[in-house]
Amino acid sequence: MPTQLDIQSRATVLNGHAFGATGAYEKIAGTIRFAVDPKHPLHQRITDIDLAPRNAQGLVEFAGDFFLLKPVDMRQGNGRLLMDVANRGRKVALGMFNSTPRVPEPSTPEDFGNGFLMRQGYTVAWVGWQIDVPRRDGLMALDVPRVPDISGWLRCRLRPNLAAATLPLADRTHIPNPTVDVNDAEASMTAREHGAAEVVKIPRASWRFVDASHVALDGGFAPGVIYDVTYRSANPPLVGLSFLAVRDTAAFLRWGSAANGNPCPDGFESATLFGVSQSGRFLRQMLLLGLDADEQGRMVFDAVLPHVAGGRRGEFNLRFGQPSLNSAGTVGSLPPFNDEGLFAKLRERGRMPKIFATNTSAEYWRGDASLIHSDQTDHGGLRDAEPADFVRTYLFAGTQHTPGSIPPPPADANTGGRGAHRFNITDYAPLLRAALVNLDRWVSAGVEPPPSQFPRLADGTAVAAETLGAFFRRVPGATFPERMVRPTTLDFGPDIERGIAAYPPKSGATYPTTVCAIDADGNEVAGIRLPDLTVPLATVTGWNPRHPEQGGAGDLMQMMGSTLPFARARAEREASGDPRLSIAERYASREAYLEAVRAAAEKLVAARYLLAEDMDGLVERAGRRWDYFHA
Repeated sequence: MPTQLDIQSRATVLNGHAFGATGAYEKIAGTIRFAVDPKHPLHQRITDIDLAPRNAQGLVEFAGDFFLLKPVDMRQGNGRLLMDVANRGRKVALGMFNSTPRVPEPSTPEDFGNGFLMRQGYTVAWVGWQIDVPRRDGLMALDVPRVPDISGWLRCRLRPNLAAATLPLADRTHIPNPTVDVNDAEASMTAREHGAAEVVKIPRASWRFVDASHVALDGGFAPGVIYDVTYRSANPPLVGLSFLAVRDTAAFLRWGSAANGNPCPDGFESATLFGVSQSGRFLRQMLLLGLDADEQGRMVFDAVLPHVAGGRRGEFNLRFGQPSLNSAGTVGSLPPFNDEGLFAKLRERGRMPKIFATNTSAEYWRGDASLIHSDQTDHGGLRDAEPADFVRTYLFAGTQHTPGSIPPPPADANTGGRGAHRFNITDYAPLLRAALVNLDRWVSAGVEPPPSQFPRLADGTAVAAETLGAFFRRVPGATFPERMVRPTTLDFGPDIERGIAAYPPKSGATYPTTVCAIDADGNEVAGIRLPDLTVPLATVTGWNPRHPEQGGAGDLMQMMGSTLPFARARAEREASGDPRLSIAERYASREAYLEAVRAAAEKLVAARYLLAEDMDGLVERAGRRWDYFHA
């Protein structure tokens, strides 16, 4: 349990604006402090906790940034806590459920979007959990002790989208683990031209440490090339305390008293744990370790929703771990992948939360999402593995990692964020809202949620990615990726179970992975299919090749999908040789198209994959989609 919550600010949201029957909300920001027993059996699963500095009571102390949105009158809320695990220090729940831009602190009407979570009555909480997040721009971070007098090796992976003279020893803008010696002759750097290229060792004389946290290469770093730097660091932070920060913040809000500073002392009927992408992978690791239970043995979270995590986890409990890292070939790519292995500790204790695993097409195309529902015994990959009875698994068909927008964002010249195609415009946020409602009903009322929807080998809807190339090479303007990089078996040495990795890992067999089969329009046939696919104006995918200007040509972009519009009329289609029917051959008019969209949306509502309140918005968006393709 936290030892103290220091509240630094408390204010009513939007001057008391009422969010439906829930009424007004308030926001609370501060610092939450923790002290945990390193000898507790659960805590023994945290790497290096036995070596951590302790206070006079023998406890390990740490502290994180805290933020809370709650109804002013808690009696008007729904009695549910939503714990949003920040993504690289950023709050994501409002963006995903309320369809808002991501902001450090929600303050304007736009920051609360459609008000979904507030109208539902949720209390939404955040705690800084990531140790390498810089404290700037409102990002949330965790302060943890470091293990003194310990040194060891780590590997930092770098892939710039633009040419660069120097690069930090970190993923993106995160805080690096510094080298212990800028002149270390044993440090190494390798390079690969693309994801499947041969690894080439760069001579030590050709690169150098600019300082303890940056490297430079003779001639500079080329865009699209994958660089790995292996070097020594010292005094590792206790990365794994992040799990306890998230767990204990929620436990405090559920069961802590007003006398101990709990701003929600009446407690909650249930708590849901939510994470997106990096933080979704964090949730998978947390469940693997069984650290969703507190020191009293209470199951803190009744429901868990890891979104777009695929089959990966991360360096969340590793000595010198980099929580930001999201790359194939890292510790986060190790098994177990499917429910049988991932939830073994939950089964041992006999109490499991309800779990929704939601993914987009992009996680399948990056090569790991299909692992969560396939049997990889002996790497045969020939059988489906059905989700556990307390799990639902959903593919949001024809979508990319983040919800699409109309029009799609332009290429960003400052970051090199550019694909060979325009980005995917499909907005899956309505499906995520319905998922949260279904998950809550499962917990609160025992209402079975709709069945899992994902590609299966048994019915032919799961196929090898390469088999789709023949179709897409016939689509005018489409560039099919040249290669698919799949996860391989990795051996990080005998101490990996203790959270200590040996570099480089030994690679073995490749895991067979699949993507979703497609229909005559190139759209996916399995999963939950929005009207974007069932009443289409374009082919929408979860893949987009890297643009030649950002290097690594032939590789896929991370996270992004494509929009490949149909021809507007038959003559245009025939002139280009497009195998897909034109828009005019499908729909007599804009009105006829929108009627078909509404009918498709009604079917999704009846199946409970879509909320009735989102149907009009879906039709309105379809109108904008029509206008966009006819502009």
